[in-house]
Amino acid sequence: MHARDLFDLKGKVAVVTGGGRGLGREIALGYAEMGADVVLCSRRVENCEQVADEIRALGRRALPLSCNVGVAEEVRRVVDDAIRTFGHIDILVNNSGTSWGTPAVEMPLDAWHKVIETNVTGTFLMSQAVGRHMIERGKGGRIINIASVAGLTGSPPEVLDAVGYSTSKGAVISLTRDLAVKWARYNILVNAIAPGFFPTRMSRVVLERNGEAILRGTPLGRFGQEGELKGAAVFLASPASSYITGHILTVDGGFSAL
Repeated sequence: MHARDLFDLKGKVAVVTGGGRGLGREIALGYAEMGADVVLCSRRVENCEQVADEIRALGRRALPLSCNVGVAEEVRRVVDDAIRTFGHIDILVNNSGTSWGTPAVEMPLDAWHKVIETNVTGTFLMSQAVGRHMIERGKGGRIINIASVAGLTGSPPEVLDAVGYSTSKGAVISLTRDLAVKWARYNILVNAIAPGFFPTRMSRVVLERNGEAILRGTPLGRFGQEGELKGAAVFLASPASSYITGHILTVDGGFSAL
């Protein structure tokens, strides 16, 4: 296989949760640029509709849907609609996420539940529904979970004071590794990307308050830029990574190397 073909996604169908903005949008556009059709879902379907228009402008098909990934019925509806429209699902990116910044001793229980429901339960429910389809179809697939460097170690409060978020991303990493082992027999490769600090709507307040401390702990001395997650996402979805499963790929400017 030519090296160029190792990254070809023609004929593939990807589902990207949280695909209406930020890193999810970047990943969805990257897949479309490499030839995939894309299902986009988030709570705000209007954001997904805008990205769907961008994907269609690239000559690919797109399906924008509303979904709260923490609700099993909504997850099943998205998966059913995707299969009904495109016939199959080859790639799932669990990107939907939320956070709540506050000292651990002040973390409200309802906020804790909200973060865990979206980041952990949502990742599990979507993986379960799409994984069932991939197993029944018998042609394998790729599941890529968006974790975080915050799930790899503890974080000083001057860097990140969001215990629910850090806990949830650690759980996503464990879920990734466990599903990779359980589903390898079906040729379903399950990996995760652990981004460092990228300017997004969700990270805006953290970067405004703690940006200097974060940069001091980042060997490359800068935040992630638009496009710098796209290559990692394409790699893990493509034939180039056909012997990789259970891996956590950090894209963090060296943050986790210190």
